[in-house]
Amino acid sequence: MVSTLTRIFGPHRIDLAEEVVQDALLRALQVWPFRGLPENPIGWLVEVAKNRALDALRREASFQSKHEEIIRAFTPTGDKPELIDDELSMMFMACHPAISREGRVALTLKTVGGFGVSEIARAFLAREATIAQRIVRAKRQIRDEKIQFELPSASDLSARLDSVLEVIYLLFNEGYAAHRGENLVRADLCQEAIRLCEMLVRHPATDRPKSHALLALMLFQAARLAARVGEGGDLFLLEEQDRALWDRRLTSRGFHHLDLCAEGEEMTEYHLQAGIAACHAAAESYERTDWPRIVALYDQLWELNPSPVVALNRAVALSRWKGPEAGIAAMEEIVSHPAMSHYYLLPATLGELWNEMGERGKAAECFRQALECDCSEPERRFLLRKLETTTIQ
Repeated sequence: MVSTLTRIFGPHRIDLAEEVVQDALLRALQVWPFRGLPENPIGWLVEVAKNRALDALRREASFQSKHEEIIRAFTPTGDKPELIDDELSMMFMACHPAISREGRVALTLKTVGGFGVSEIARAFLAREATIAQRIVRAKRQIRDEKIQFELPSASDLSARLDSVLEVIYLLFNEGYAAHRGENLVRADLCQEAIRLCEMLVRHPATDRPKSHALLALMLFQAARLAARVGEGGDLFLLEEQDRALWDRRLTSRGFHHLDLCAEGEEMTEYHLQAGIAACHAAAESYERTDWPRIVALYDQLWELNPSPVVALNRAVALSRWKGPEAGIAAMEEIVSHPAMSHYYLLPATLGELWNEMGERGKAAECFRQALECDCSEPERRFLLRKLETTTIQ
């Protein structure tokens, strides 16, 4: 409803569109507890939102020409593909490269995902005022830059789609492995990211191999969510996870989209990461994982994105194939990288590998270094357990 009204009112009137829909929801909260749930709750909300929108038109003469468009947009026989176009147009507008990355994520969650400011703030462990300011700045940029509410032209679509995919993956990653806080996993963020990407692959304009690649990657990773954290909120590494808890339905969908992403000649980071995730999904056990194949995929990924995080992940895979000494040697090049100075996974991984080699003193020192870095509470408890077992041995 917000997306459709934004199309009708114009991008500079997002606030009005949100206000109208919010009024409808508030009206439902006031009426439904006393009158009971209507037979068609969605239809009820649509009708109230439509009436609120028409009221707004009466207040502002400049909107009079939109009267028929609003009625047509909210009729039960409204064109469903057009409504999907509205949501996609809203997503492309919210993810415009001119808007800051933080602003894109917040605005997408607010306008397309329907998340409230307080929900977004809780998800990213930020103050509500900070999130609200990001959204206000993003809306101001839309007005100032005259960003259009539309799907990009064919010539611009691929580059603009990259920005949308980046926001969706940032959203998924925050849900899959929260950077701070009590909870490692926030499944609602993962589910929303998957929903948004599914919307992309269902539309002819955005049904691209790289969209399928990202969706495959997220489905493979989401399939492991139930096994990543125990009942007490403790973190389980991939080798410790009970694979019986993996969601095979999501895994199957992941392989389906992995097949679809193989069309065309473009090779993206999402393709390679999905291929790596597929190796884990296909393995009967951690020990029987195709580590040489994973190392080869990381080599290709390094060519596209020579980042220290990719190098770290490759070193882990290499250590599973060639042994911990090979992994440690591969990590020597990134130990002093500035971007890794506060990344807890670097010393934590070194601690694991030194421990495997029997160097308990070096391992303990690495785990202590990892504890000095920012991480979530489940990750901190995991590191403390590792330190304790290392020093007791």
